[in-house]
Amino acid sequence: MTILHSADFFPEGDYAIAIEPRVPQQAFPEHHHDFHEIVLVEQGSGIHVFNGQPQTLCAGCVCFVRDHDRHLYEQTDNLCLTNVLYRSPAAFRFLSGLQALLPNEEAGNYASHWRINNKAMTQALDVVAKMRQDESWSLEKQARQEQLFLQLLVLLREACRNEQAQDQEARLHRLLDWLNEHYSEEIMWEALADRFSLSLRTLHRQMKQQTGSTPQRYLNRLRLLQARHLLRHSDLRITDIAFQCGFGDSNHFSTLFRREFGCAPRAERQQMM
Repeated sequence: MTILHSADFFPEGDYAIAIEPRVPQQAFPEHHHDFHEIVLVEQGSGIHVFNGQPQTLCAGCVCFVRDHDRHLYEQTDNLCLTNVLYRSPAAFRFLSGLQALLPNEEAGNYASHWRINNKAMTQALDVVAKMRQDESWSLEKQARQEQLFLQLLVLLREACRNEQAQDQEARLHRLLDWLNEHYSEEIMWEALADRFSLSLRTLHRQMKQQTGSTPQRYLNRLRLLQARHLLRHSDLRITDIAFQCGFGDSNHFSTLFRREFGCAPRAERQQMM
């Protein structure tokens, strides 16, 4: 597995933060690093496999990666990211208590992926742009950078909590989060649109704009990602995996799987042996 080292990314001096834009982010193999990372997804789509679990990425996603987490990017489509690297929550000279503003693991569950609206993402990227430093270090520059990092964390936390708002974008984000938990169920799009107070037309338009996919294409991807995970990490029969992930026909499942990943489900399983 590839290991990324802070010495290759952080400027000389005592800066605790480095900014790494990826425009676009190409597919990248599984890796981990000796620093922490906040990933801001500006546009595009892709798959983020985080500690073995696949997550769909689209504009508005924010990912929190710790120094011991394994992750990779694949099937990227114009995926544009800004990575805010930091050495550790304890590495700051002028800040303390940052862990309270970051996701914390509870009962083995780590909320590594958040969603924020377009306005908050624009504000966050503006803060990050001011955070970038040249190679020359000074105590004042470091203090200013750390102050901006705190501002970024507060902004992200407030934006995530504001997803309880009732505007269309917030309702769509709640719908996407609901799909992440209920992808295996029978989905009736008109009923789901009503559930989140969206018109069916708005649902289709907003999902295409946010994720780059139609609603059914997005749902199929969620199901296929989970199916691939089970093929790799369980002994369930392929037919059982298809039904467990929401596909009513195993032949249709195999066709979609081959179209998405370029190989048949059986071949995917054999690669892991």
